[in-house]
This record gives sequence, structure tokens and C-alpha cells, in this order.
Amino acid sequence: MPAEIRKTLLHVEETLIEGGKAAETPLKMIAAIAVIQNPWAGQGFVEDLRPEIHDCAPGLGELLTKMVLDAAGGGDKVEGYGKSAIVGLNGEVEHASALIHTLRFGNHYREAVGAKSYLAFTNTRGPANAPLQIPLMDKNDGGKRSHYLTIALQVADAPGPDEIVVALGASIGGRPHHRIGDRYQDLKELGHDVDNPAAV
Repeated sequence: MPAEIRKTLLHVEETLIEGGKAAETPLKMIAAIAVIQNPWAGQGFVEDLRPEIHDCAPGLGELLTKMVLDAAGGGDKVEGYGKSAIVGLNGEVEHASALIHTLRFGNHYREAVGAKSYLAFTNTRGPANAPLQIPLMDKNDGGKRSHYLTIALQVADAPGPDEIVVALGASIGGRPHHRIGDRYQDLKELGHDVDNPAAV
């Protein structure tokens, strides 16, 4: 069965002033959220999660991607991206992970925005109104620190004990007035090879 969706939410925030200084280009951050019935609720420990992943993840990825693209004005506008899930208290963190850590979910988004980077993520367990944090990174360059961002919000009545909150996040722009360089600058200063940053 496809995911049983109780409701969806769209969160859009725009930062016009940061640090008391007007942003030359305002930062827009978008979160598309679905509150679903946990497909493994009431089954006890389930060894094989694949059937429900295959049933639920593709539709969720498609739905949330469309919500982000509609709010952003197209995939080409999205610069930073990420994903998150919170499972309710009766579920396992593995249930939240199962729905977002599959290409059947993430590839809808990755392909729609033309991304090369992996999707930054969080997966947690919590009650209704638990903090939902969606970490973002540049869709094409994981070392571009200007787009290290976090969308933070809560859904007042979710997740219920047998629900999962699933979300995609996006940014149009990076942090206003970003001025901490990027990881490549650090690697150069530390004498590390950019192609072998761990020096192994």
C-alpha cells in the first residue's frame, strides 16, 4: 500500500536581514513535509522492511519533490538541499531511516534539481512537536560552506506515536554575508591534497 498521508505542510522562510545588515540577496528556505502512518506500526519487530519501502518511498519522494519545486519556482532555482524524518515513539529510528535512505525516495529530488552531492540528513525519534531539523548543503559541492544551513521547525501534532514525519528541504541562496571560506581553503592551508582530504 502507498503511504497513508494524514497531512502535508509547506514551510517557507525568507531572511532579509542578518546580523543587523540587509542581505544583498535574501535567503529563502523551503521545507515540504508529510505526516504519514508508520507502515510498520503494530507489527512488532519486522526483519524485512523492503516491501513497505518499495510501496511508500517512491510516492513520498515524488510528492515532496513537487511541493519543493512548486515553492521554489523550479528545480534549477534550488541551491541547497537535504532530507529528514522523525518516527513517533512507538516506532524505531530504522523506520524513519528506511523511508529516506533509499534511492527510491531521494532520486526523485536529486534528479529534479540536477544535483551531484548526496542529500544531507537527520533521522530521529520523538513525540508530537519534536524538533524537525533538515540540514542542507550545496547540491553540487559538499565543500561549499555558504550553503551549510539547517531548517528548524516543529509540527504541533506530529509525529503521533504510530506516525512518521518525512521532509525535504531546500534553499535558494546561501547564508547572507557568509565569510568563513570553504573546506578547500582549509585543506590548502593545512597542506592536504584536495583529492585526498583525509590524507590516507
